[in-house]
Amino acid sequence: MADSEFVRYVVESLRPLGPVSARRMFGGYGIYLDGLMFALVAADQLYLKVDAGNRAAYEAFGLQPFTYSGKGRPIRMSYQEAPGEGLDDPEVLCDWAREAYAAARRTRSAAKPKPARARRSPAA
Repeated sequence: MADSEFVRYVVESLRPLGPVSARRMFGGYGIYLDGLMFALVAADQLYLKVDAGNRAAYEAFGLQPFTYSGKGRPIRMSYQEAPGEGLDDPEVLCDWAREAYAAARRTRSAAKPKPARARRSPAA
């Protein structure tokens, strides 16, 4: 469970979406809905999941991607800063978070391997 005041605020603000929860991870927190991570908090900054379906909105606002240092170089992840206005208005934040959750669902669907087709044995 979240022990950061900021993380508690984020989780409470996102309650209209459903059973949102936070889990500690790598010095920050993953924000989950229905077991799917759609946001993260690092250094008291909220980042939301992005993909081709919603990235343009973040770029239009000049919102920066989440990056961390790995193997001597910056690693960019598919999360971008939440808009500042969203942190002041839970309704706005929920709108952005819905799109982030949709991006997480799309990403999960694209990553799932397709089941192998059953081979038919040749008829004799």
